[in-house]
Amino acid sequence: MTRKTFDVGRDSKSGQFIPVKEAERRPNTTTVERVPKPGYGDTKSEPSRRK
Repeated sequence: MTRKTFDVGRDSKSGQFIPVKEAERRPNTTTVERVPKPGYGDTKSEPSRRK
């Protein structure tokens, strides 16, 4: 089964996308989000990446 989403990092202050590795290194000021691939729209059924 292929995943319909992918992970992106986002800076919580500016809202800019950043690399996921950078977001994992700075957990207090960033978040890792699941974004749907083009054409898939809302994909709430896929699990979050939170640990």
